[in-house]
Amino acid sequence: MKSLVKTFTAAALIAVSTFAMAAEGPGAKATKANINLSTADFALEHYVAVTTAGESAGVEQLFANDFNQKIQATNVQSNSRSEVVESLKKQKGEKLNCRVSTAIIEESADYMVAKVTLKFENFTKTDLVTLERVGNDWKVSKSINSYK
Repeated sequence: MKSLVKTFTAAALIAVSTFAMAAEGPGAKATKANINLSTADFALEHYVAVTTAGESAGVEQLFANDFNQKIQATNVQSNSRSEVVESLKKQKGEKLNCRVSTAIIEESADYMVAKVTLKFENFTKTDLVTLERVGNDWKVSKSINSYK
């Protein structure tokens, strides 16, 4: 039930942020986006929006300086923060055709581990995401992906 509430909350926040950006229109000033990452839930919701819905605002702000991504496949791959940020910026506006579910595995005052599952037609991607409090914001510090 708790994860269902979080899923609906994430969907509502994504919708509100999308409407807010659309309201700015094409003539809006190009400024650096300031994304609310004051809670682990907000940071996780933004991570899901960035990785699945083509959201590009605040990508640099979302990831910790020492962020690392590992992809568990036939050949294990590792990507640095700059590689992931660059890749996500290129995917701006591209939405993945999948069902997304999130589950909090462990949570404390300064640390959260979440499982983000992306169910595609022919396979499933599981992303274990580690978030940490950095100052007043929450940042994604690690991501481990596996495929079935």
